[in-house]
Amino acid sequence: MKRRDHMALLGALLGAAGLHPLAARAQRAGLPVVGYLGLESLDLFASRIQAFRQGLADAGYAERRNVALEFRWAEGRYDRLPALAADLVSQRVSVLIAPGGAPVALAAKSATSRIPIVFEMGGDPVALGVVDSLSRPGANLTGVSSLSVEASAKRLELLHEVTPGAASLGAVVNPTSPTASAQVERLMAAAGLFGLRLDVIHAQREAELDALFPALRDLGAGGIVFTSDPFFAFRSQHLAGLSARYALPAITQSRDFPVAGGLMSYGGDFMRSHYQTGVYAGRVLRGEKPAQLPVQQNTKLELVANLRTADTLGLALPPSLIVRADGIIE
Repeated sequence: MKRRDHMALLGALLGAAGLHPLAARAQRAGLPVVGYLGLESLDLFASRIQAFRQGLADAGYAERRNVALEFRWAEGRYDRLPALAADLVSQRVSVLIAPGGAPVALAAKSATSRIPIVFEMGGDPVALGVVDSLSRPGANLTGVSSLSVEASAKRLELLHEVTPGAASLGAVVNPTSPTASAQVERLMAAAGLFGLRLDVIHAQREAELDALFPALRDLGAGGIVFTSDPFFAFRSQHLAGLSARYALPAITQSRDFPVAGGLMSYGGDFMRSHYQTGVYAGRVLRGEKPAQLPVQQNTKLELVANLRTADTLGLALPPSLIVRADGIIE
């Protein structure tokens, strides 16, 4: 058994026995405990956790002063989320934070109808069955949503704009995502509009990423569009390295990708979303009901491009795209 699997199992066993000392100490000291259900790991979420803590602080709650944080990490395994959510619920946390997408929010929702939940995701929480409506979420949930999932077709358009000679593109989708089919439909429609062939490949595990670039290159793809999914967003450095190795331009949802040397990104501002999630967590701790807190929508999508990578790939980014970009890496 791998060490992280062993630690996850140990954590689940301790949770079942009620033996998490941090939550117990905080509750004995009279501090509310915020449970954080993380899809990945602490190191990958570090900057987002910082933004969350800032939002929480601006709402009047500072860790170790008047609130405690209790984390559970799924290490990229969606199938671990239900057990980890149940573990946090068993710790009697005051509010449960479910960031990183619909699978996390749905796992939290299934785990409790009593503890307030604040989610953060890139898709439509109404369409995904997380809340009843944006203005009046209902039940014990509210949160923050961006438009990253809806932006998949725009990513294809942007990649087509910088690779106008390509007759086909590749699309990579995580089949375990609740938004996978809707994103593929949008991508297929956009590809048809531009007269492109679209080859769709599934990837849901780290080991599968290495094979997809040569596979799509062999199919004749002139570039790769990654659908909106935390699994891809948190592997930006790995994907940027593969893109460079196989000289295939790619676009993802996260600005971490062009920062790591990838070509482009187009998606929501996750730092802003996590900050807003922290603010909402603080408001819930003050006694406001999630059902009465409208879902916050981040409608601003950011385009970031790496000119150095474009030059390496032999691509000339159109001046109109450079003018529209929110960030240019030179």
